[in-house]
Amino acid sequence: MVSTRSRNGWVVWLTFAIGLLLSVSPLPQFMEVFRPMWLALLLAFWTLALPHKVGMTTAFILGLAEDVLYGTLLGQNALVLTLITFLVLTLQQRLRMFPMWQQSLVILVVFGLAQLVQLWLSALTGNRLPTLALIWSAVISALLWPWISFALRGLRLRLSIN
Repeated sequence: MVSTRSRNGWVVWLTFAIGLLLSVSPLPQFMEVFRPMWLALLLAFWTLALPHKVGMTTAFILGLAEDVLYGTLLGQNALVLTLITFLVLTLQQRLRMFPMWQQSLVILVVFGLAQLVQLWLSALTGNRLPTLALIWSAVISALLWPWISFALRGLRLRLSIN
């Protein structure tokens, strides 16, 4: 029996910490609607790359951390990130075979659905006026997907993360 020992798993958590910092970094008010979904991008990549290590539990924990950082209703971002992870895990075999432009389109749909759930939850709690401008962050995230994917794939290969 071959033992597979986890190598450089701390890098995955370091990227998540960087994603959390990028999620709360200050932006001018007019650009706030265009903020990419950094944590969701990183979570989608690591879920595709390491489905045996990064999954729904990781998404829920990161979502709770994001809820604490944003000061939103506890569980709101956790639900959205868990939904994203569920959809990525469901589509994992197909996504790995798609070319990068098709992956970006699928990521756009998945993140768009997640943003609509976020919009619905915000409208229910009365925190924000319901507006479809939230979809812009899904569009920006889908446009960033190829670069994030290539960079993290190179990091994964260089450090042999498994």
